[in-house]
Amino acid sequence: MATPSALMSRVTAFALAGAALLGSAACSPGEGTGEGIVVTTNILGDITRKVVGDQAEVTVLMRPDADPHSFALSAREAAVVENAALVVYNGLGLEEGVLRNVAAAEEAGVPALEVGAGVDPLPYGPAESGHGEHGHAEIGSEEHRDGDASTGTENESAGEPDPHFWTDPRRVALAVDLIAGHVVEQVDGVDADAVRANAEAYTAELEELDAWMAEEFAAIPEEDRKLVTNHHVFGYLARRYGFEVIGTVIPSGTTLASPSTSDLKSLSDAVREAGVDAVFADSSQPDRLATVMAEEAGTRVEVVPLFSESLSEEGGGAATYLEMMRANTESIATGLRGG
Repeated sequence: MATPSALMSRVTAFALAGAALLGSAACSPGEGTGEGIVVTTNILGDITRKVVGDQAEVTVLMRPDADPHSFALSAREAAVVENAALVVYNGLGLEEGVLRNVAAAEEAGVPALEVGAGVDPLPYGPAESGHGEHGHAEIGSEEHRDGDASTGTENESAGEPDPHFWTDPRRVALAVDLIAGHVVEQVDGVDADAVRANAEAYTAELEELDAWMAEEFAAIPEEDRKLVTNHHVFGYLARRYGFEVIGTVIPSGTTLASPSTSDLKSLSDAVREAGVDAVFADSSQPDRLATVMAEEAGTRVEVVPLFSESLSEEGGGAATYLEMMRANTESIATGLRGG
């Protein structure tokens, strides 16, 4: 039988344990207890790592060769999000299976940066048409926002903000500045000068990429700068470098939508009328529908894979954002020049 002193010791121990638990529960992630930077997509993950360098740990949730529209988190990964010092996500509806986790983290007090909303996003047009802003309209100008009409297939996402800003390196440069600012402001212990120096160095690389892409695309005859893709993902690239988007196999901004038979028929007619030689499909998605549409067009149309929404594994041809954009530029230029 326990003595009165032993019982008192147990009561005191339970009281202390309870107080510790209550103190732990009172500290929310937003009160300085968060750890590291958590990024949703692997494209933004690579960009964020270039900005952060060795100043903080960066955890990327989306695996290589995944679909940002459909990937989801495990319970452990959701807990990581809710205990971050900063969450960086694309937003504008891109990460359809993860946005609820980001919202839960924000409600718990975790700082979150929606990058897409801060880079002057374009709205999806009826079918997206590019009119070449290289050296012309500036980001944010009225001229830049106009001219989304096209002769191609309809877009179910028309009027909604387009989340695929990374196909324009200039907007990625805006994203770099946003990320650097939030890291310096929200993440304890980072060297602000080092983060800003990283951001400046990476921005210079983006400017070189933009100039190189413009030169490569300028070598394509203007009448051949016509894009057909698996879904609406290259609107920013089209506007930046003077392409016309004839249409998409999936008439939407998400891969979770499905085309009807009439959608495929309309697109095949548009492809045949425009004399398109290549259809570009995401390398992480099955190209069956693109192949069916190309066959329906009744002309020689090559289905060319691109890395449009995800980085690849190391050695897969698109392990970084810069490598991905160079690979896509070469594939587009080669496909539209007929090899």
